[in-house]
Amino acid sequence: MPTNATNAPHPQSTDELFDALQENHRLPYGRTRTVTAEELVDAAERFAEPVPLIHALLELQEAYTYGSDPRKSPVVFARLLTLFDEQPEAFDERLCNQLFWRFKWVANALRALPEIPLASLRQWLTEMRDRYEKEGLGLQPYYGQAYQLAAHVGEDTTLAYELWAGRRRTPHSDCEACEICERALYRIAAGDDERALEVWAPVLAGKESCQEEPARSVSYALLPLLRTGHADRARELHLAGYRACRRNPSMAGEVGRHLEFCALTGNEARGLELLAENRNLFDEVDSPLDQLDFLTGVEVLLRRVESLGHGELPVAGYAGRAWTVAGLGAEVRGRGDGLAARFDTRNGTTAHSGRRTDRLDRAPLLESLELALRSRGLDDLAPGGAAGAPVAVSASRTAAPVPETVPELVLRARELEEQGHPDARACWARLRTLVAARDYTHPEDSAVGPYGRLCADLLSDEAYRAAERGDHASAVDLHEEAAGLYEDAGSPGDVVLARACAVLAAAEVPGEDGEDEAEVKAAVLAEAHASVVRLQEGVSGLAPYIEGRLLRLRASALGVRLQTSGDPEHTAPAFAEADLLQEFATRHDLPTQVSGAMLLRAATYALSGDLPAAVAEIDALRDRLASDGPAWHLPRALGLRGRLQLGLRDAAAAHADLAEGLRLAAAWPADAVDTSRLHSDLAQTCLHLGRPDEALTHLTRSAEVDLRDGKRIDAFCTYSNAAQLCLDLGRIEDCIALLDSLLAEPDLAGGELDDRLVAQLRLVRARALHAGDDLKAATAEFAALAAESAGWDDDPGSHAMIAAETAMILGEAGEFDRAGEVADRALAAHVLSPRYEPISNCLRELARLRAQQQGPDGLAGALAHLDEAGRVADAARAAGFQPVGRSLETALAYEYGRVHAYVGAYEEAIAALEKALVLLGEPGAEEGGSGEWAECVRLAGAVEGIYLERPAPALVRLDAAVARLTALGHLEACEPLASLAAQLRDEG
Repeated sequence: MPTNATNAPHPQSTDELFDALQENHRLPYGRTRTVTAEELVDAAERFAEPVPLIHALLELQEAYTYGSDPRKSPVVFARLLTLFDEQPEAFDERLCNQLFWRFKWVANALRALPEIPLASLRQWLTEMRDRYEKEGLGLQPYYGQAYQLAAHVGEDTTLAYELWAGRRRTPHSDCEACEICERALYRIAAGDDERALEVWAPVLAGKESCQEEPARSVSYALLPLLRTGHADRARELHLAGYRACRRNPSMAGEVGRHLEFCALTGNEARGLELLAENRNLFDEVDSPLDQLDFLTGVEVLLRRVESLGHGELPVAGYAGRAWTVAGLGAEVRGRGDGLAARFDTRNGTTAHSGRRTDRLDRAPLLESLELALRSRGLDDLAPGGAAGAPVAVSASRTAAPVPETVPELVLRARELEEQGHPDARACWARLRTLVAARDYTHPEDSAVGPYGRLCADLLSDEAYRAAERGDHASAVDLHEEAAGLYEDAGSPGDVVLARACAVLAAAEVPGEDGEDEAEVKAAVLAEAHASVVRLQEGVSGLAPYIEGRLLRLRASALGVRLQTSGDPEHTAPAFAEADLLQEFATRHDLPTQVSGAMLLRAATYALSGDLPAAVAEIDALRDRLASDGPAWHLPRALGLRGRLQLGLRDAAAAHADLAEGLRLAAAWPADAVDTSRLHSDLAQTCLHLGRPDEALTHLTRSAEVDLRDGKRIDAFCTYSNAAQLCLDLGRIEDCIALLDSLLAEPDLAGGELDDRLVAQLRLVRARALHAGDDLKAATAEFAALAAESAGWDDDPGSHAMIAAETAMILGEAGEFDRAGEVADRALAAHVLSPRYEPISNCLRELARLRAQQQGPDGLAGALAHLDEAGRVADAARAAGFQPVGRSLETALAYEYGRVHAYVGAYEEAIAALEKALVLLGEPGAEEGGSGEWAECVRLAGAVEGIYLERPAPALVRLDAAVARLTALGHLEACEPLASLAAQLRDEG
């Protein structure tokens, strides 16, 4: 066993050894825990005492068993058996129970190794039976292992099943959840899906669980659920069950079945994502049986992807080389066939090859089943797929075919560009591909112009796209480069337009944050407007479409200035420029610019606060677009009208406009009609209408469109909002699955994007884990975030909030020392950037948790937290801080009452609650505050009537409160008070 690890533990006493064993036991299963367990066995041997060595060997065998290393588990157990035979007095009752429990672990390990002869497996079961009989233990566990061996080999299991299942369970039987799974699998093998699901019900409902369950049962139940028409339940269990087994070498088979489920439900892209997340299993699974199970699931997925024509997609596989779907499929097929053949040779049957063939030949069970909020197709997984995939165009409009020859293509692209037509983008994209080819030859055609001019056109198109993505700095450089090439090509109008675009893009480049940020940006935009005016006036004879574009830039600059500053004095200049643009565009028949001018006017009305006038302007534009076009402006116009209606608090009208805009947008490329914004606005509108699930759909659609357009920051921000909404709706597994998918994106995982955005996604995930009762995972994520955010010197307030939340989670886990340390860091950050409410909440919650978990022993620590919360409340009051809900003093008084009640100091609890009631004041007719007042009365009544055994005054208190709340119409707040009063009367 290795002893030379750089961080090897070196306990100097048995106490230190036991501490190290306990610390290692808290680690997740894997190489780190296993290696440390090996080192601790070496350390235990140096003490020459049997008990420490027994404990170390038990820890090591567990690490091997659940670390998917079956070859070593029996070796360790053999040492334990030898110790038991030689020094039985060293094994107390608990150690004996552990020893005899683990006979089953060895049986499972030997079954998983095809090199172990079948006779040796049977011999081990005989050894197990003999040992159990000698110790007077029930034989049900032995018969359970005999049944599992028969099922593994492929023998008739009828008798073996009856001998096991018909026996009474013993203390050494597998846990209830594991036995339920075996009984259900017996029904599956008999073809009885319905009966199997009935047997599985307690485990799938979470009523029975263990180290491996319900994750193991869930993975087996997915396909039976589909076959019996329970697709929604299968989806729900897939999300929860996959999370419980991902990346775990000892649950590689379960991961394989989840991959198979994806392949058979039209979720091949998700399957490949999950495969990438579990790439470690190709190299870390040492159990041949688990390897076979995993690889078969992988092959089902890869076969399906290849059959859909995506065999060349890159895919995660064995380390050391790059894989495609087809290449990895061939590799997995060879390994899987070899493993199945080895087991069949050992067992003398064809059971494993037959089961493998059955899985591989299974046809899809559903054409599609939406497993995750982030719906992705295989095209999205191709290199550049998400950013470059075209958005489908509705059949209601057929885009004109892209010309085939370069001269026709160039002329068509320029014509469409002058019109502002969305189809210009497809022409430029095709030209960009042609020009980049090594054999490209520029045509000698005066209408096309020189090569440099075409390169300038392509740079300009690229610059517009960069600006749309918010990359204004790149847009400036591209426009300037295009201007130089236009100048060389002798195209002065295009030079002016490119430089004007560069000026406006430069004004949009974010500056340094500061108190006068808006004022500075407004000044920059004013100067940009003046620069564009000078550029326009400096060249004569410009073509009308260029003049129109320049006027549009001028009007846009002043419109954005008004939006930035909110200064009423900036309204009239914005209208003047929009009017100038509209007059020029009307005179020169430039419908795109006429529409643009009217949109600017409507937006200016809205920014100045005149929403009815804005609606009137947009209605006039809508009528004009319906008759004269351009049709691709209608979705934007309806989108603005929808936002205006929302501002007028008519959510139903807003929804109608936005939905119609989205319907019309389907006919055009998404980036041309701002489909993402339409979805985002519809999400907000749906929330106003009380339709959160529909809002969630629109949020995810908005993010998907932004991803395809290369707006990754915008997309991830929208996905973050969707995840938070999921959490608010209680769709915990959907939330976690969405965030897991996002956090696996290469640029997020690789630290290429803003670390605060990544932290926000992780924070929502940590909250979702907590809401999903995965306290261990939530604690780990919160603690990591708190440690990372401690380095945010520019944002101590965010660290204070994250650390405060982390401290509460640690307290919930009972780790009060760590919780106190993190709370201290939160307080230190709070001093730099006050966050009164979160800090007060944290301290009060830590006090409550200490009192609840530790009772009287925790009172001193709880009161220390409450004293600190009192100082925070004093500082908040001095600073004039107004909390969102009840005052910090009221919340503190209530918590003093609750803490004292937890520790049995009932008189002090009553006094604190009386103070809280005084601070709250009597409830009024309004809803706010009545619930908190009623809760204070309820707790005071419970303490007085139940714990102090003074029901009479408690009933007086409760009856008066019920009468008061009833008179005010707060019937819901009355219910717990009336219920407590009835309880006290019944007990009296």
